Amino acid sequence: MSNYEPKRINIKSIKNPEFLKELNYRELDLLSEDIKNYILNVTSKSGGHLSSNLGVIDATIALCRSFNFPKDKIIFDVGHQCYTYKILTGRSLERFRLKDGTSGFQKMSESEYDAFEAGHSSTSISAAVGFAYARDIKKENYDIIAFIGDSSIANGLAFEGLNNGSSGNHKVIIVVNDNNMSISPAVGALSKFFTGLSISAFYRKSKNAYRKILVWNFLGRKIYSLSKKIKNWVKRHVIRIGIFDNLGYKVLGPIDGHNIKRMEATFAKAKKVPQSVVIIIQTVKGKGYKFAEEDNVGTWHGVSTFNKKTGKLPNDNHHSWSEFYEKLVAEKMETDKNVVTIVPATGFGSYLKPVFDKYPDRCFDVGIAEEHALTMSSAISISGLHPIISIYSTFLQRGYDQLSHDLARMNCDSTILIDRAGLVGQDGETHQGIYDEQFLLGIPNVTVAMAASKCEAEILFKESFNHHGPFCIRYPRESFDDTKQENIELSYGKWREIIKGNNTCIVSVGPVGVQLSREIKSQNLDVTLVDAIYQKPMDEEYIQKLLNYKRIIIYDPYSVKEGFASILSSKLVSLKYKGDIVVKAIPNTFVKQATIEEQRQEFGLTINDIIDLISSK
Repeated sequence: MSNYEPKRINIKSIKNPEFLKELNYRELDLLSEDIKNYILNVTSKSGGHLSSNLGVIDATIALCRSFNFPKDKIIFDVGHQCYTYKILTGRSLERFRLKDGTSGFQKMSESEYDAFEAGHSSTSISAAVGFAYARDIKKENYDIIAFIGDSSIANGLAFEGLNNGSSGNHKVIIVVNDNNMSISPAVGALSKFFTGLSISAFYRKSKNAYRKILVWNFLGRKIYSLSKKIKNWVKRHVIRIGIFDNLGYKVLGPIDGHNIKRMEATFAKAKKVPQSVVIIIQTVKGKGYKFAEEDNVGTWHGVSTFNKKTGKLPNDNHHSWSEFYEKLVAEKMETDKNVVTIVPATGFGSYLKPVFDKYPDRCFDVGIAEEHALTMSSAISISGLHPIISIYSTFLQRGYDQLSHDLARMNCDSTILIDRAGLVGQDGETHQGIYDEQFLLGIPNVTVAMAASKCEAEILFKESFNHHGPFCIRYPRESFDDTKQENIELSYGKWREIIKGNNTCIVSVGPVGVQLSREIKSQNLDVTLVDAIYQKPMDEEYIQKLLNYKRIIIYDPYSVKEGFASILSSKLVSLKYKGDIVVKAIPNTFVKQATIEEQRQEFGLTINDIIDLISSK
């Protein structure tokens, strides 16, 4: 045995997980190390969710050895922790997150091993319950696992699924990955509950030892039985037991999420339990990569590219819109003590950490709970304070009801900074920020605006505090044009005429208008360019001027065509406009992963496409 050489697997040759069952634990440790290095290599070049995936390599190996996928079904919550699963189910990450390449999330069209799809948090338990109902109605036999982590369990949808999942006899297995982190550090009472589970682990070990000591003879078994009845009575009537126990789940753990052998034993036990089970595993987010392990703010949760050896992230010289709005927020927080800032776990991504560090008493990270963030903000507003809610466009979709019913219906003054509006590139269908404009325009009392320049952004931000109700400011993931611009004056609800020409008028939305203006001027094109800063309310006075043009091009590359473009088109038709209306906006579709430029090329929305359109007859 001393000459035994553990077998090393060529990761790129993997077809399915069956080979795992033939490996010993030394070989599994080698495989785990190789997968870690493979994920590091891939994400250093193409970006992705790094820390989350490094933390669940061992757990994924244990799951694939313990269950029979794809007959058994596993749903990775959010889907961003599935990289190891993709590798073990035979998928290459060589074109990872690129156009026509492997997705960074579960994708049913990609493999039979992917039972479900998600890009937002906390759907896994509800999906697992749905699969369980269908399985039992069809009298089929397989296990269903919801793998939920990064504090997604704290979202309201997860609680709804938990509440329903323990009712009836429709068994699901819920693996809760406790890494004490969300995108950034976890917040709230539930994170404190998990932090205290080490006490529970000691209790469970003590209980098992006590049982082993007593059950070896008849008298011992009688003593154990009596003490168990007393303990259960105390638990029911005196002690406030854990949330999962209270909901009726069999609870296993917490166990070491990096001990494959221990996890396998626990999974085997869970399969035998007749009721729904919650297994709590404890992992280290970023496991095995020093820079990610030591990250306590969220830098390595999602990365673009980086130097794997040094841990150096790209030193971008560009200036992002997120950083610019952070500067505006910081200045406002400094001068106005009635302003508070609220984020649903997106503070780091929106560069708001300095604001949170400086004003901890007026900054609130509510965790992955978008609905709560918005309803809470309405009460803050009613109380005489002014909330700034910073939220990603794709996450705002989850707060539609709260924005409409709680903020807008009561006309609560608030500034809603909508980050990552428009196409976002390689995260694909689930993360595109192109739908919010459409639904926001249909909500009464809501202002919707998008600045093309820093100067406009400053004016919009300042205007949002002038008692207009919910004031939504959209801005993209891309960098802004940092060239010096003249000071402008801008009234609420008004557009800006940038270039004056004849016959053709372009009504442009957002920062792309700056580059378009530059191209029009450089080519000396005879066209009017209007910056439609406010999508709601629209500039009714300027719309009357549009009736004088032979052709109107509505250019909104930050939203689907059913948004601003459709409403303006309908308004022109109602005013009996006789000329041609050309709409250049994103089609009503789920946009697949690619670079932003590739996505715009696909839909004919680049600057060159618009210049060609202007030049055409």
